[in-house]
Formats: sequence, structure tokens, C-alpha cells
Amino acid sequence: MLTAILPVRSLLLAIFMLMAGGGFLSTLVSVRLERAGSSAVFIGLVATAYFAGLVAGSLRVPQLVRRVGHIRAFAAFVALLSASTLTYAIHRDPLLWGALRFIDGLCVAGVFVCLESWLNERAEGATRGSVLAGYMIALYSGQAVGQFLLNLSETKPSMPFLVASILISLSAIPVVLTRISAPLPDDGAALPVRDLYAASPLGIVGATITGLMLGAFYALGPVFVRRLGMDLSATALFMSVVILGGVALQWPLGRLSDRFDRRKVIVGVLAGALLASLGIAVLASQGPALFALAALFGGLSFALYPLCVAHTNDHLAPAQRVAATGGLVLLYSAGAAAGPMAGAAAVTVAGPAGLFFFIALCAGGTLVFAFWRQLRALPVPLDQQQNYQVLPRTTPVAATLDPRADEELEEKP
Repeated sequence: MLTAILPVRSLLLAIFMLMAGGGFLSTLVSVRLERAGSSAVFIGLVATAYFAGLVAGSLRVPQLVRRVGHIRAFAAFVALLSASTLTYAIHRDPLLWGALRFIDGLCVAGVFVCLESWLNERAEGATRGSVLAGYMIALYSGQAVGQFLLNLSETKPSMPFLVASILISLSAIPVVLTRISAPLPDDGAALPVRDLYAASPLGIVGATITGLMLGAFYALGPVFVRRLGMDLSATALFMSVVILGGVALQWPLGRLSDRFDRRKVIVGVLAGALLASLGIAVLASQGPALFALAALFGGLSFALYPLCVAHTNDHLAPAQRVAATGGLVLLYSAGAAAGPMAGAAAVTVAGPAGLFFFIALCAGGTLVFAFWRQLRALPVPLDQQQNYQVLPRTTPVAATLDPRADEELEEKP
């Protein structure tokens, strides 16, 4: 693996630094708005703006990158994201912060499009899996480590924004100085929703509902633990535990789905996510049990998206799979954009625990749908199932990082 990722180490360093600086902003913004007395609905609205920017950027950024090139586009997005991060420290106004979150989402999408198409260009068939694994490790470890920048608020309220801006700005250096040739990005084409649903109803519903669940969690998870009385250090630890739990369980659950009917594994993961969410909601108190349930929730909920992608790919021709994965990323993002407002409504009605009751309701509804699909359709034979692959939930361009992409290109006329 090390040999495979050394040629792209500058790109992996860039994404690690950028996520360390920008990956915790959703937590910080939610905590600050909650401390200022903003309602859960308003916090959810601000979070929705970020995911709306992410979707808009995923659809529009590739054309911009074609016009100005990877390095110029990447530098522009990083500069704008750094400036946006500093603006939070200048003036605290929920409407302004909502606009800034939209800009953040747009910039993050731009960064992902640049880096993912670049990595795809550099990865070959034999090393693509290692490059993807390195990218996932850099992405999620940066996001997990960055959560602890929350602790800087204890010395000076503006300090987390300042340090985040520094890290985001520094992330441009490995890219602008790299000698790696930059490709033109793929257009990130996605299969129409109707075609995706016809191929795999469970895949499309599961990916969308996963976005709904995690969008609500990222927006209101910090609010939940703060209202339990946790300090900033414990809040950062809670969010990191969920993220790291998600990284830890994706691979073993994926390997399990390669050996058995993948739908049964999805059912098991949904049932586990339902129970973990209910456990957190009912417990609603500090202590080791909460963190253990948080790790389990992260491990199961993070695994749902790649499992749904793999299940969808089981029903498609090789030449369709990259476009299908691109479509599923957009559906996940659309769900994530709706999640904060739906979760906020649940918090308003049922208090802080309402967030995880809502997530449990999402998991339970999808679980019922998964049972129904097992009754309506026969399973894909094990020898025809595609190998599971952990994939990031970033932009449609991420689909081209799948190690199966080279095979799919060979299938096209």
C-alpha cells in the first residue's frame, strides 16, 4: 500500500490538512449557535445550507475546473474557504453564517472534485484500491482529529476559526507545488433516479435515508451532547468516536456482505443502527456507555452507504456502475440536505433525545422496506455479487476511484 500511495502523498496530505481544518466546522458552528440561544430549527437550517452548497458544487464545479485547470481551481476554492472560515470570527449572525456554510459546501465540493479526479488519473488498476484506502484514511482521520480544535475555544473564542483557516490555507501548498500532472475531470455523470430505482430499490432508498440520518447527526449531534451537559472536550471526543467507529467497521461489514446475501447484511446493519440510536436516545446521559453506543452507531451508519452502492452494483452492467455510484452520491447529498431540518423538528418536539429517535425512525422505516424487498425479489447469487468497496460520500467524481472503474471502461464500446 505504501508504494502505491507515495506518488500521490502530496494530494493525501492536502486532504488531511484541509479536513483537519474544515471538517470540524459543522460541529463548531452548531455548538456556537446553540450557545447563542438559536433554536434547533435554525441550527438545522444553517446546516442544510452547507449540504445544499455541496450538491451545487458537485454539479457545477467540473465545468469550472475544465476552464481554469486543477491547480488554479483548487487554490481558488481553498482561498475562499479560508476567507469564509475567518469571517465566522468577525461577526456572529445566523443568517450570515448560513450564507457562509453554503459557500463552505461549494468550496469543499470543489476541492473534492479536483483531488478525486487527480487521484483517479494517477491510480492504475493494480494500485487503485490502495490509493482509495489511503484517501479514505486521510479524509476521515483528518476529520476526526480536527474535532479536537473545539478545545481551543477555552482560551479565545475566535481561536478555532483562526487555526482552522491556517490549516486550510496550508493545505494548498502540497498541491500548488506538486509535480503531478493534472487531468481534466470526468463529468461525474449520474444515472437517472428512475433507472437507479428500477435496478435497485433498496440501494436508492438506503443511500438517500443514510444521507438523511447522517445529515441530521452532523448538524445536531453536537447540540445533543451539549444539552446533556458535556463540555467542549467531551463534545469533540463524542464526534470523533462516531467518525472513527465508522471507519473501523466499514471494512469487516463489507467483507461479510461479500460472503452472504448482501441484503441480509444491510438488514442486520439497519437493525443494529436502529438499536444503537434508540439506546443513545433512551440513555441520554454521560458516561462510557454513551461513547460505546456512539462508536457502534458510527460504525453501522457509516457502513450503510457503501453497502447500498455495492448492492446497486450487483444489479448493473459494468459500464453503468460509475454513473450509478455518482447518482447515489447525489441522492445521499440530497438526503443529507434534508436531514438537519427533519432532525431539528424532532428535537423541537421531543427534546435533545428527539435527534436519535428521528434517526432510529429512519433506520426502522428503511429496515421495513428492506424486509419487503427480500420478499419481492430473489437474491443475487453469491458468485455474481460484486466485491464490496469502501467509497467516500463526497462527489460523483469519487465513483471513478472505485478499483472496478478500469474494468467498466473496458466494457464500454
